[in-house]
Amino acid sequence: MTTHPTVLEVTERIRARSQPMRSAYLQQLAEIRDRDRGSDRMGCANVAHAVAAIPANDKFKVVSERAPNIGVVTAYNDMLSAHAPYQHYPDIIKNEARKLGATAQVAGGVPAMCDGVTQGTPGMELSLFSRDIIAMSTAVALTHDMFDAALLLGVCDKIVPGLLIGSLHFGHLPTVFVPAGPMPSGLSNTAKSKVREQAAQGLVGRKGLLEAEMAAYHGQGTCTFYGTANSNQMLLEAMGLHVPGSAFIQPADSMREALTREAVRTVLGRAAAQAYDCPPIGVMVDERAIVNAMAALLATGGSTNHLIHWVAVARAAGILIDWDDFSKLSDVIPLLARVYPNGVADVNEFQSAGGPGFVIGELVDAGLMHADVMTVRAGGIREFAGIPELADAATATLRWNAAAPLANEAITRPVGKPFSATGGLKLLSGNLGRSVIKVSSVPDDRHVIEAPARVFDSQFALQKAFTAGELDRDVVCVVRWQGPQANGMPELHKLTPPLSVLQGKGFRVALVTDGRMSGASGKIPAAIHLSPEAAAGGPLAKVRDGDLIRLDAVAGTLAVLLPEDEWAARENAVQPESQRDADGRGLGRELFAGMRRNALTAEKGACTWL
Repeated sequence: MTTHPTVLEVTERIRARSQPMRSAYLQQLAEIRDRDRGSDRMGCANVAHAVAAIPANDKFKVVSERAPNIGVVTAYNDMLSAHAPYQHYPDIIKNEARKLGATAQVAGGVPAMCDGVTQGTPGMELSLFSRDIIAMSTAVALTHDMFDAALLLGVCDKIVPGLLIGSLHFGHLPTVFVPAGPMPSGLSNTAKSKVREQAAQGLVGRKGLLEAEMAAYHGQGTCTFYGTANSNQMLLEAMGLHVPGSAFIQPADSMREALTREAVRTVLGRAAAQAYDCPPIGVMVDERAIVNAMAALLATGGSTNHLIHWVAVARAAGILIDWDDFSKLSDVIPLLARVYPNGVADVNEFQSAGGPGFVIGELVDAGLMHADVMTVRAGGIREFAGIPELADAATATLRWNAAAPLANEAITRPVGKPFSATGGLKLLSGNLGRSVIKVSSVPDDRHVIEAPARVFDSQFALQKAFTAGELDRDVVCVVRWQGPQANGMPELHKLTPPLSVLQGKGFRVALVTDGRMSGASGKIPAAIHLSPEAAAGGPLAKVRDGDLIRLDAVAGTLAVLLPEDEWAARENAVQPESQRDADGRGLGRELFAGMRRNALTAEKGACTWL
């Protein structure tokens, strides 16, 4: 299939824009790969320290036999349901490596916080920046520089982008990501949201709300809605960085261990029936791979957080992308999946309806993804159009079957019969700056909202106004001082229930903010990630109560409807010093002051390391 002209055009624009930086990056990788292996290159004392704690047989393999040594970087902790399954993965990996005449060492761990735990608390203000700390922690682990390959164990929101950014700074290493899978389905996302709306109205008390939440989040694995964590897994599949089809196999599934062992075989080039050296990750992740990830995100209506994270990921590989690239692709990438919040299905149902394999197969066959990319497997990206199964439990032998949608096409559909002809994300621009909206979950009659503004300096102020009944009308709620430089750009999930209640009453409601909402905006029109942010002098700081705002997701515009000269003459409001001070103190926030000062805009990835 010929690649779609728009996909080619966007890829070429990215390639041309990135050429100087990408060339320098690849030159650096080549120089590093030309060195002698670690145990031959490093001083004797260095090598002795590196192997001091491993079994004698492994020491002999590393030093004398020059066997491959795999560095494992893990996000294991048992605070995160998604990462708790990783507890015993290192033992499985080491065992499989020894079978193959190789060794493996846990090179280090990375911090992993749960946004579900910190939502609406000061801890959430550390969340976005934890991505760059994870990247730095990955670098600390791999900088021992004794490794011939790497396996990265991580799943959730900031963890995968952080691991990916860190590993791309060690792009000379063949690298495979090892997922852990989603938890079994519990209380449906639709039912959970309904209880949250009832609680916002005072119709359900804390006991009832807690029972609902614990029925929804009840075991090991990722949350089952299609937020950033599960979007991460979709994008890694589309970039060819997993064992194919491993994203959404549940932690307790008997296939899970077999897939983990297959990851070891894959990174060592020993996968069944394959004579294939796994390429260095920095070579694999090129412009085409990044565009493939973007296409998969759009085709599944994935998390808006990736319009921040994948800009940073691309930059780590010497590649420059922006929101215009996402927007142009969104014009031609059809929506092929309906998974909550842009549908009622959860990720387990998505997997049963063909999952990532079906979506990737459809996009490749339609020329909407690049087929000519390197992946961790010999068969390239087409290998990722299958669903794995355990062919022989005794030998843990895997095989892959062609993915297909359910007959009723309620969850996944082919390119020829999409849910929408365009992708699930839309770029908005106008006199308020540039922002994004997740249109895949918003009803068609809410794609255009025009209403007076009500301005808030925090999400808590909005909640207070809702409780007082002050928002029972058509309104565009503006929540400012929520960007990276102001307070670390927390997710504002707590706003979804009250805004959903208002919309449910028939009011025309929208949210405009320089903060994040991820997939949590649900059916509410939400212009998020507004750049430049208010704290950096962005025009959002000019908005006053009563200003008429028009959010038009059809035309791709967001603007205050004032005469141009009047808007230009209006002064920016200044963030209250008391608020800025309060947002920077307590529960570790002081330690992140430098990251807030150095953060780039959301559209530039909110990077703190440039």
